[in-house]
Amino acid sequence: MENTTGLRESKKLRTRRQLAATALELFLERGFDAVSVADVAAAAEVSKPTLFRYFPSKEDLLLDRFADHQDEAARIVRERPAGHTPVGALHAHFLAALADRDPITGLCDHPGVLAFQRLLYGTASLQARLGHYTDREVELLAAVLEAESVPPLQARLAAIHLVAVRHELGRENWRRIDAGRSADQAHPAAVADAEQAFGMLADGLDKALPIAVAAPPAPSRSLISILPRRRRKRV
Repeated sequence: MENTTGLRESKKLRTRRQLAATALELFLERGFDAVSVADVAAAAEVSKPTLFRYFPSKEDLLLDRFADHQDEAARIVRERPAGHTPVGALHAHFLAALADRDPITGLCDHPGVLAFQRLLYGTASLQARLGHYTDREVELLAAVLEAESVPPLQARLAAIHLVAVRHELGRENWRRIDAGRSADQAHPAAVADAEQAFGMLADGLDKALPIAVAAPPAPSRSLISILPRRRRKRV
């Protein structure tokens, strides 16, 4: 029974990935608004009802990959080393992600990432739907803060600020790349912006949020993402 369940889940995951990959290819080729759900279903050789069992909306076909990152801020804060504040932990993580040219920071000039982000930032319905994922990110981070005895309203306000800074820094980095700068050229300005933005938060939030007193065990974790996450080393 266990093997049967495992095989069924693996098949569902493969189908989900196939649908998302097919949709992305069509969206990049024709534009998001020019492709219908029926077009994606036909190209993937599934029915529309089957597609909607995997993705609630057309926008989710593209944005579902953000689900891999929804708990990232919460995980970073929950697993931060002793002596670190939530702001400090997220600040350090963002700087490391910039150094790695992680697409989630906006500082990535890989052609596939550029094409994806142009589609994302150039489509109103995708921007509107992205708020659903952002709300979940805030909810998960606020829950971690509440677990550290931060009052609910204070936890949510802090989570909103922290999530908003990460997203807006990513958007600003994307603007630089879209304007024609390489990731290497834009890196110093991206670091300076991050230092300033997280510094502004630290001035207020560090007085209200707890410092970690012990380092929790870090569980093994593997994130699945269609977008490349690491910059290749130069030869």
